[in-house]
Amino acid sequence: MDGFILINKEIGETSNNVVQKAKKALKAKKVGHLGTLDPIAEGLLILAVNKATKFSSYFLESDKSYEVKVELGKSTDTDDSSGKIIFESNVELSEKIIRESLFSFIGESEQIPPFFSALKYQGKPLYKYAREGQFIKKPARKILIKEINDYKYSNKVCSFTVYCTKGTYIRSLARDLGEKLKCGAHMIALKRIRQHNFKLSDAVNILEISKEKIVPIEAAFNNFKKIIINSEDAKKFINGVKNIYNDNPDNLYKISNNEGIFLGIGQIKNKNLRHKQLV
Repeated sequence: MDGFILINKEIGETSNNVVQKAKKALKAKKVGHLGTLDPIAEGLLILAVNKATKFSSYFLESDKSYEVKVELGKSTDTDDSSGKIIFESNVELSEKIIRESLFSFIGESEQIPPFFSALKYQGKPLYKYAREGQFIKKPARKILIKEINDYKYSNKVCSFTVYCTKGTYIRSLARDLGEKLKCGAHMIALKRIRQHNFKLSDAVNILEISKEKIVPIEAAFNNFKKIIINSEDAKKFINGVKNIYNDNPDNLYKISNNEGIFLGIGQIKNKNLRHKQLV
């Protein structure tokens, strides 16, 4: 029972609560999530079960897609609808200006994380400081927004889908849009619809969790080419010994033995194959 399970997280649930419920339902030794969703957010939450937790880093670094709703005219201390309103204005902007301002965020930029986030300062999450009235400002970080699609605007609310790299805070995007338009803004809805090659349409409700819903570790790496090695090379691979391998270019690969058993992720570098992560 090693692999990944895709959960359609409901609004109000914490990511940690989902992890604990899954661990109990599956009677698993280890369960972890591959990228948190705030309680007010919903959608795709990927859980790694047992040995799959070893492969978490490959997905924490992955791109993500979201459906978003942002309300203009109000800013909050959390940059979303869970916070206190700290600024209000009357929005009298053309839809063209709003659209152009939003789409100007496409590409690489520097983004300041929200005060209410799980990022840490001196070992303590920022949101704990913020709840105590201490607002710790973290340095801006490079992010990349690859696409913004399905834009709509009605009654001071703009909705859209965004495709972005890891570390992008959609709440901060809403805040920055409000600042750009000088009217204030905050995120009122967020749904994760894709991460890596996993889609929300393949996810199950927390109550539908079962062993049968687990995606095998190997299947999660369908974007990697597969290499099958003989039993002698498999021993070397498992023990961390380099194998001379001239048939494939330098890259990461799925490695299986000649009995079809998935051994892990291997890396070919300078014609040498060595394990990157074993099952």
